[in-house]
Amino acid sequence: MIPFPLRRTPAEQVLDRMQEVREQDVLWREGRVFSLVFFAGEDVLDLIKKAYALFISENGLNPAAFPSLRRFESDVVGIAASLLGGDAKTAGTMTSGGTESILMAVKAARDWARVERPGIAVPEMVLPVSAHPAFHKAGHYFGVRPVVIPVAPDYRADVEVTEAVITKSTILLVGSAPAYPYGVVDPIAELGKLAERRGLLCHVDACVGGFFLPFVRRLGYPVPEFDLSVPGVTSLSADLHKYAYSAKGASVILYRTRALRRYQFHVHLDWPGGIYASPSMTGTRPGGAIAAAWAVLHHLGEEGYLALASQVMGTVSRLREGIEAIPGLAVLGEPVGSILAITSGAVDVYEIGVEMGLRGWRLDRQQRPPSLHMTVTPAHVQGVEPFLDDLRQATEAVARAGPAGERCQEAVRRPAMYGITGDLMGAGSQKQAILDLMDRMLEPSE
Repeated sequence: MIPFPLRRTPAEQVLDRMQEVREQDVLWREGRVFSLVFFAGEDVLDLIKKAYALFISENGLNPAAFPSLRRFESDVVGIAASLLGGDAKTAGTMTSGGTESILMAVKAARDWARVERPGIAVPEMVLPVSAHPAFHKAGHYFGVRPVVIPVAPDYRADVEVTEAVITKSTILLVGSAPAYPYGVVDPIAELGKLAERRGLLCHVDACVGGFFLPFVRRLGYPVPEFDLSVPGVTSLSADLHKYAYSAKGASVILYRTRALRRYQFHVHLDWPGGIYASPSMTGTRPGGAIAAAWAVLHHLGEEGYLALASQVMGTVSRLREGIEAIPGLAVLGEPVGSILAITSGAVDVYEIGVEMGLRGWRLDRQQRPPSLHMTVTPAHVQGVEPFLDDLRQATEAVARAGPAGERCQEAVRRPAMYGITGDLMGAGSQKQAILDLMDRMLEPSE
């Protein structure tokens, strides 16, 4: 237990201590991590810091008190809608991140079904195994049963299997643009057509690609249809703190109509403190995140986002070519944008991840199949050759260590956690081991 501080500490000492503590953090400015941070340069970072600080005390809970935040949020939602195939009927809100946006989409679908499909006892949503775990969290929270289908050989959602598992209890179909594990875009046009034909809602998780793929397409790269312009797509989520390069946490959830968005809202009339109305999961909504999103969208504009997308896609091309030139390594599927998943049929890819960690690179581990995940950002532009050199040396080191067969089988049995790499073997059931790990991570520091 950490005792409550008894006396004041000078601000300079507090900040110095914080700098000391962060020395063990990953070097994200140097492009040494391929997840978690989306860094577009010091100028953009400086802007969002200043914009956030201007509204650090304001609270988006009550738009009447802070009409500035109401204006900022409305503008951000409108800009997102114009970018992502919306029209005059499109409506949405900002949220704290992709998980909350997905939670809201599932909650809205459930409440829509209570009105439009009142005979359903346990509503169901159909999602590919590659869909973000936030859908499972939403299902757990809101009583919507996930019906998980395998992906096709190209790692995209299988539309035929999707249709085969639809029942009278199905309310929602899910696709990703792109799917986080592989970087591929699900067949959204086909899923939308299926949803429309069967009278279902269809959500597109574009949390990674929403503020990136439209600019990639404008640069001339082939990008499948995925947004609200696709018939049958009824909602879409897109994270501002990813490729819009805004401050965390900021995302948008868009609906085809205002009528659908109303199912997201919550209103309580009987509280002695007054009528309580909330558009999303949170009550207090940090004004800084809303303001920073508005600021960075206007600062960069289409011109800036096109330039950043060009940098990222050029870096992706160099990385992919270099990875596939290393004997034993390959990239899974046909990724559309900035995500690459490195796999190998010859060496233990998890051990390569360990070797890369020793060389100062953080690569998240994935499973089914075993792979190393990379989300490429502008921070990686200058580090391509050092990364590829280290990856080649790491692969050769693992290959020299001996046959991969037994080592790969052992690695497959290790749970690969989203954003966490660790060996949890021998700790009992995997779920209990993960719960134990989370407990340890949340314990007070010594």
